[in-house]
Parts: sequence; structure tokens; C-alpha cells
Amino acid sequence: QLQLVESGGGTVQAGGSLRLSCAASGYTFSRYTMGWFRQAPGKEREFIAGITWGGSIPYYADSVKGRFTISRDNAKNTVALQMNSLRPEDSAAYYCGASQQSGAPRAPSAYKYWGQGTQVTISS
Repeated sequence: QLQLVESGGGTVQAGGSLRLSCAASGYTFSRYTMGWFRQAPGKEREFIAGITWGGSIPYYADSVKGRFTISRDNAKNTVALQMNSLRPEDSAAYYCGASQQSGAPRAPSAYKYWGQGTQVTISS
């Protein structure tokens, strides 16, 4: 089984930046698409960014394009999310997920492994 652990969350004022990291361990021999999702209380889990292992093709939700950047380091089994120009609406628990489907699917159901999440709070 694949284990994922997120880190880097915290509290920052609007306009600030945070960098999230997701470290994978366990069975990592398969090629996974990695995604970042967020979920606010009472809300559905929302796709924000994804990246393929082969080709490193990134995908972004419209709400974060131009502000967030996803990257990966296959040698270190990590995926990062650089978040700039943060807004109060970005406040949520952020999760990384791993999918064995091709591309970068947006549906949470396509991701079989999840981390425990890291909280991001943006103050106005």
C-alpha cells in the first residue's frame, strides 16, 4: 500500500504564499498520477492541480491558474504545490492523492491513496 504524508500547511495572510509537500512511501513501483485536492468544512473535495509522472504534464483548476504551481520529483517520491497570492477562499484542508489512471483525472474517486491532509488558513 502507498502512504502519503502532506506537510507545509499553516496560517498566512491574504496575498501571502505557502508551499505544500507530499511525500510518498511504501509501494512506489507503479507510475502514479498525483493530484492536489482541497476540502473546506461542508464542501465537496475539490480538484485543484494534478501532474503525471511520465511527462510531468500539469493540470489546474481555473480558480488557481496563474497562482499555484504543481511540481514533482520522482527520485525523491515527492510532489509539491507552490501557492502564491493566497485568498481567504483558499482556506481548506489540502490533500494529495495518487491515481493509477492515465492523465490527471479530476474526480476524487479516481484516486486510490490519500494523505491525512494539511490545514491551510488564509486570514483577510
